[in-house]
Amino acid sequence: MPFDKFYKKPVQKKDSTPKRIRRKPAPRTKQSNTPPPQATNPVSDEPMRLNKYVSNAGICSRRKADELIAAGDITVNDEIIKEPGHRVQPGDTVIYKDRKIFPRKNFIYVLINKPRGVITTLSDEKGRKTILDIIKGKVRVRVYPVGRLDRETTGLLLVTNDGELTKKLSHPSHEVKKIYHVTLDKALTETHLLQIKSGITLDDGPIKVDGISYVQEAGPNQIGVTLHSGRNRIIRRIFESLGYEVTRLDRVYYAGLTKKDLPRGRMRFLTEQEVIMLQHFT
Repeated sequence: MPFDKFYKKPVQKKDSTPKRIRRKPAPRTKQSNTPPPQATNPVSDEPMRLNKYVSNAGICSRRKADELIAAGDITVNDEIIKEPGHRVQPGDTVIYKDRKIFPRKNFIYVLINKPRGVITTLSDEKGRKTILDIIKGKVRVRVYPVGRLDRETTGLLLVTNDGELTKKLSHPSHEVKKIYHVTLDKALTETHLLQIKSGITLDDGPIKVDGISYVQEAGPNQIGVTLHSGRNRIIRRIFESLGYEVTRLDRVYYAGLTKKDLPRGRMRFLTEQEVIMLQHFT
């Protein structure tokens, strides 16, 4: 997929002579923060694995559900169950912290265009700004980020309470495609571009990007990179290994989603069509 499809060329200012008559702008319509209808996941009449049942109740991720079950914090029909694969039958009573829990009927899917300096968590002990500051007051259920962007990286971040989808998009076997706009401290040589394209070896093993190219009409220090790896700081480490510093890093594409009509620092709910696309993502 060509990177330039997602790159917006800076608009050149034109000579304003002769001056054109200014038209009164049309009044803006206030956008509603009310989410569009979300895809539903009705409570199934089929048996469900206990860890999936707990994560789908929206209280935690699938991994955390395994920990809660192993710690004996979940009971099924008044019996402590420590097996994540235990099959919950229709009509079973599942209790966590003295309350009955159910798989959620409605999942929330939110896309954020993360600004620089924001932490990809819901809270921070140092009081720094987090993604909760962006969604606060607009999302009334607890959601979790799908993957992470480091504090200085901007761009697309998906948050949801759908544990099953989070697990699928996070698993390396699904090879979720991501496209980044990379700005370097100096021009990238063609030799190094070809070297990255053919694959290089870092401290934690070899890495090969799915695609790399110069951003047209943007200078040789601006690069488009496509990859599916989820390794920590992988883009920055690739260029650092060859003597470059990444001064800006922006994720412009994630699993079929783009930043179109989503300004920096804003969020929006996914459309029903986008949710269906992600649920059928392979």
